[in-house]
Amino acid sequence: MVETFGDVSVDLGSDFVAEVEIHRPPNNFFDVALIQSLAEAYTALSAGQCRAIVLCAEGKHFCAGADFNNQSSAAALPTEGAASLYREAVRLFRSELPVVAAIQGAAIGGGLGLACSADFRVATPLARLAANFARLGFHQGFGLSVTLH
Repeated sequence: MVETFGDVSVDLGSDFVAEVEIHRPPNNFFDVALIQSLAEAYTALSAGQCRAIVLCAEGKHFCAGADFNNQSSAAALPTEGAASLYREAVRLFRSELPVVAAIQGAAIGGGLGLACSADFRVATPLARLAANFARLGFHQGFGLSVTLH
């Protein structure tokens, strides 16, 4: 049975491992709504019979970060900005279930932070990981100062 949370689908298999997939191809840019959808999916899975989560993404890239150029159909960050984003991100880090991120293509900036919110990461040979925050002139986000130690 497949359930959806915004642009996120959840497919819980007979082995009690859930595939949580982001559907914003090709770049899978994130915003507060996407992170909130992921957190809601994790919470729903924690309340059921799920034993583990595999976080993946449809398209060319795992998550190419925030959509600064408004190239995707994702909504812009609300006026609360980073505060609302981090409120939702903390919910991901508090997941009671083990999470494995399956990374293909780019995991850039906050996309790398999303990958690092998982307990384990598995990447294809063509995966590209980058924390480009300093190049853009601001501090690293999404908890990377803690998860990349």
